[in-house]
Amino acid sequence: MAFEGLSSKLNKVFGKLKGHGKLNEKDIKDAMREVRMALLDADVNFKVAKDFVNSVSEKALGAKVMESLTPAQQVIDIVHQELIALMGNTTAKLDFGSKPPCVIMMCGLQGAGKTTHCAKLAKWLQGQNRRPLLVACDVYRPAAIEQLHIVGEKVGAHVFDEGQGNPVEIAKHGIKYAKDQGFDTVLLDTAGRLHIDETLMQELKDIKYSVQPNEILLVVDSMTGQDAVNVAQSFNEMLDVTGVILTKLDGDTRGGAALTVLAITGKPIKFAGVGEKPDDLEQFYPDRMADRILGMGDVLTLIDKAKASIDEKEAEKAVKKLQENKFDLNDLYAQFVQIEKMGNVRNLLKMIPGISGKIKDEDIDDKKLPHTKAIISSMTPREREKPSIINAKRKRRIAAGSGTSVEEVNQLLQQFEQMQKMMKQMGLGGKKKRMPRFPMNMGGMGGFPM
Repeated sequence: MAFEGLSSKLNKVFGKLKGHGKLNEKDIKDAMREVRMALLDADVNFKVAKDFVNSVSEKALGAKVMESLTPAQQVIDIVHQELIALMGNTTAKLDFGSKPPCVIMMCGLQGAGKTTHCAKLAKWLQGQNRRPLLVACDVYRPAAIEQLHIVGEKVGAHVFDEGQGNPVEIAKHGIKYAKDQGFDTVLLDTAGRLHIDETLMQELKDIKYSVQPNEILLVVDSMTGQDAVNVAQSFNEMLDVTGVILTKLDGDTRGGAALTVLAITGKPIKFAGVGEKPDDLEQFYPDRMADRILGMGDVLTLIDKAKASIDEKEAEKAVKKLQENKFDLNDLYAQFVQIEKMGNVRNLLKMIPGISGKIKDEDIDDKKLPHTKAIISSMTPREREKPSIINAKRKRRIAAGSGTSVEEVNQLLQQFEQMQKMMKQMGLGGKKKRMPRFPMNMGGMGGFPM
């Protein structure tokens, strides 16, 4: 996940501050020197890092902090607030306008993920009860139109195209089609280039002045670090973009682009791409991102994911079966499916306060969950309902059918038995007990490896 290196270094700095108890001016200056180095290592722009540290230092050296009983906590709080301010203070929302359809022009360099994020944004808009239309304005890149149709189909979004025509005319015709067919949002997938050139910018300007979009969203690859910020600055100077979609924030990017883009361009990050799935697009919340950077977790985003992904009826059904001691491997499989809908388990666990900042990538085996699902899928309906009938012969058959080992089958059965015992010890046989509406295995309940 992005910011892991920065988070680790900042936590070490704060750990030293806490060890001092009372702080003096030298303690603050030493700490801020390390903070500046951590920001530069995270590929934050030099001037931005310098201004950030100066602002924190000025506030940290105030009498309120220096005379406080918990000065280290006060400094951490100042850093937290300054990080939020650096990324925009408040969440930048889309401007849908007063008269539909809302036109959103998507732009960016080739390879940044623009077409994919057109579909992701369409999926997000559907979750906001809107009806988006994708319009294929990239008529140059081989298979660009076909790709838009493919990703559009994945999210159930209609695609308008006129083949290899004039992009400006296609945009205008697409908007007219949206009005006629009742689409309330239009996403224009414009052409990109491998680099910024006059031809690309002129075409984008022509589209902008012809259709007057409500939003011009620039898609930039966070893996390119300060190059992403430079691209954003160049596009903004030419088009006056309204916001940025930062992709690949789930990768091992150092995160500098997220901390720098607003300060350099004056334009906010509105969305963050956090995975390859169609619903791996998050609205960008500066306060939540600051929480993640400082290892405080991100419970609100975790709850949002749960609400969007978990079937309420299925959750209630699982709770009832647990209360009645009727929870079987079919139900466990269903819970695994619910967890997968929420996204990468490693990233989910890091959103939990107390776990964030401590959990290491090697602590989680991404293959465990699909392996466990494969084992359960290889069982007969009767075996899933009553695991106690699974003998040695059946275990060999299940292992062969799932491409796993007998040891892994045994491990699953033992852990499921332990989970059932734990549920009984917790007194879930009584219907007065309330159960959380999260998947039963969230966080590895029952010892199931995540």
